[in-house]
Amino acid sequence: MNALMNSIIETSDNQIMNSSISQAISGEMFKIEDGFSALAFRDKNFSGTMDPLVMVDHYTMTKPTFGAHPHAGLSAVSVIFEDSEGLFHNRDSLGNDFDIMPGDLYWLKAGSGAIHDESPREGSTIHGLQVFVNLPSDQRMSTPKSLHVKAENMPHIECEGSRVRVVLGQSNGIVGEQSPALPMTILDGKINSNKTFSHQLQIGENAWFYVVKGELLVLIDGKHVRLSSGQAVSVSEVSSDTELVMHVVNPCAEQAHFALFAGKPVNEPYIQKGPFLMGSETEIAQIESDYSAGKLGKLV
Repeated sequence: MNALMNSIIETSDNQIMNSSISQAISGEMFKIEDGFSALAFRDKNFSGTMDPLVMVDHYTMTKPTFGAHPHAGLSAVSVIFEDSEGLFHNRDSLGNDFDIMPGDLYWLKAGSGAIHDESPREGSTIHGLQVFVNLPSDQRMSTPKSLHVKAENMPHIECEGSRVRVVLGQSNGIVGEQSPALPMTILDGKINSNKTFSHQLQIGENAWFYVVKGELLVLIDGKHVRLSSGQAVSVSEVSSDTELVMHVVNPCAEQAHFALFAGKPVNEPYIQKGPFLMGSETEIAQIESDYSAGKLGKLV
């Protein structure tokens, strides 16, 4: 393992880069009654380097929790892990009414406003990530759109010791579905003991890497961080003229599970108030008024 790490670090050192990797950040636990528990990560925990991500909750849900609720000015993204059990009922004001299955992705670009409800069917246990993704100011009032990617339609990267699902975007020449908002790559991967996986970041991208289970080493640009289950790191904007490679190594005896998000930052200030994200308090007040007046639509 040391020889592998040294080789990767030496290779990275030969590249001329301008990037920064954060320290390992642990999620903050919170629960809602007895049907929802999560580890929460917020952009402020990473000094803004999660951008374009605003927040990520790693959650388990067994009962309806939030009810019908609004979104505006952002994308609400659900990445459902394959070990979920049962069905996740999805409804929204775009006219969608269907069950999300284990391993699926649902992306709701709320834009100018949408009503959304996701709840486990009786007896189900849903395990996944709930993610808020920023929208540039010129898209915050755009028409809402949605994307449902079924697990069976997601391509896999299969190599010695690792299996990585391309939930969205592309990696290692394997191309999946594309985001209905800004381009983004989402990977959901498992790596066996003493094995490695590599992903090439595009010029100008930020990345957010999370260990769902186990322990992993992240090596990039001559730097490395060790993470345990429930910890994440961010990689801030790659601003060189060469694409940067992120290496992920499993140094432990047990298989490890990770999630990776990569996309170009929006680099615009914003104000978040619950499910709304806008550029000013005035805009927040307006969208709250529109919601109260029933202008964000209704569930089917």
